Amino acid sequence: MRRFTESYLARTREGMWAGGEREALADLELASADRVLDVGCGSGEFTAVLAEESPGRVVGADRDPDLLAAADCEGVRADAHALPFPDDTFDVVACQALLVNLPDPARALREFVRVARPGGRVAAVEPDNAAVSVESSVGAEAALAQRARDLYVAGAATDVALGGVRDLFDAVGLADVTVRRYEQTLTVEPPYAEEDVRAVARKAKAADLRERRGVLANGGASEAELDELRRAWREMGREAVRQVGEGSYRRRETVPFYVTVGRV
Repeated sequence: MRRFTESYLARTREGMWAGGEREALADLELASADRVLDVGCGSGEFTAVLAEESPGRVVGADRDPDLLAAADCEGVRADAHALPFPDDTFDVVACQALLVNLPDPARALREFVRVARPGGRVAAVEPDNAAVSVESSVGAEAALAQRARDLYVAGAATDVALGGVRDLFDAVGLADVTVRRYEQTLTVEPPYAEEDVRAVARKAKAADLRERRGVLANGGASEAELDELRRAWREMGREAVRQVGEGSYRRRETVPFYVTVGRV
């Protein structure tokens, strides 16, 4: 399973569920849930949303103690495959961007079902990373991002393009399965946040490509192709840095998420 830092989670989950988009969570029936569990809660961003929507007790579970320490919630250190709760404990058991990082997501779902009470809901909010789109004031950025994304999706050890998981929900015996689409939009525009400036500086160094080189190679790229991709990425990054300096850089990334909900 992949591991994440607190800053990475905060950046990638920025702006999620900020407003009317919470209609996509309607099938969780949080308003009537007395006990809610967020599995793989990380630093607690989704847990906070669940707590705002539910009148009852909301617990976050994660196996990383550092992320739990940063989460502003009742936290329990736990593995998604062996949750430390009795059978039939929770009205809602949910996760966000967890199953895409597990080699056997069905195994985790069976554990979700075990700790959910009869008639309760199990929910998974998962992205389709193959369908992410990028618009940028740097002409080359969208095409380069697509090339890197295609290699990453093909080379990742887990199904990072999982999206809606109706088949998995059916396979573990969940009923009344629904799937709703929700789009997260990440925007970079002036005035730039410090994190955005750092991210653009990383482009100029092709830092993300360097760190993911093994995965990209697994996706089918040769060493020469990866070297050329990094060269073009650094050039694109330098142009982005220049545009940031003059206040003209803009970037819009849209990530499709699918909210799958089933009844125990």
